[in-house]
Amino acid sequence: MNWSDLPYFLSVARTGQLNRAAAALGTDATTVGRRIRRLERDLGERLFEQGAGGQELTQAGIDLMQRAEAMSAIAQGIGQSGAALRGPVRLSVAEGFGTWFISRHLAEFSALHPQLEVDLVANSGFLNPTRRETDLAVVLAQPRRGPLMTRRLTNYRLRLYASRAYLERSAAIADPADLPQHTLIGYVPDIIYAPELRYIEELPGDARPKLRSSSINAQHALVASGAGIGVLPCFIGDADPSLARILPGFEIERSFWLVAHRETHGFAHVRAMRNWLVGLAQQHQGLLLGTKG
Repeated sequence: MNWSDLPYFLSVARTGQLNRAAAALGTDATTVGRRIRRLERDLGERLFEQGAGGQELTQAGIDLMQRAEAMSAIAQGIGQSGAALRGPVRLSVAEGFGTWFISRHLAEFSALHPQLEVDLVANSGFLNPTRRETDLAVVLAQPRRGPLMTRRLTNYRLRLYASRAYLERSAAIADPADLPQHTLIGYVPDIIYAPELRYIEELPGDARPKLRSSSINAQHALVASGAGIGVLPCFIGDADPSLARILPGFEIERSFWLVAHRETHGFAHVRAMRNWLVGLAQQHQGLLLGTKG
């Protein structure tokens, strides 16, 4: 492989178009295209596909992008290792993940980068990296379209929880067939913002929530108050000592995906936040998967 082709690859990957990449490099689109084709030929893999908006990375291209970005960062960092990151960085996450996981560790990131201003947007729904509403987003499903760089951040599990006070005063729950005798707590079915949140449909039998909220934090509050039984992520349910797992054989597994715009994916402040999130998720797999303790 000719290493001098990598800057051409990175420029196309970041801008999404041969003409824009050529302008950024001070050359012409024909030269950029020729360099990309040579790189693909040397690697024996197709790196881009022609999409509606320009050049879209294949999986091989995404893999190369991650390695090439790391190499680029090392090259740019020579002689600048003492330069502090400064300015704003915005992270959009689901409400529960932001409240119960990210916010509990964000001080660590701030201590590492004291001159960065961090916006944590944690609510139902997500800001859109495609429209540059956020630098990074942690979403529930991998986006299939748009000029985005994506990677699986982590898997996480959900289980059924009830408050210990509720269990003391209620009928026993030894089998899924017992669930209809109890009050279930869940999302409002017609305003669920992502199909991955339709947990109740995966419960055995004809389970329907009687107490419903669009907010996972409100659902947790209802469960903790003794109002009924709910499906909660383990990083919420296990973090509340007033709650107990029920039906231990029942669990649901989902994934969080980390998403950034292709043009800003390699920016130093975005890269710093991304790397920190990846490390944080790896460090706390036991909590996220419900295996801690």
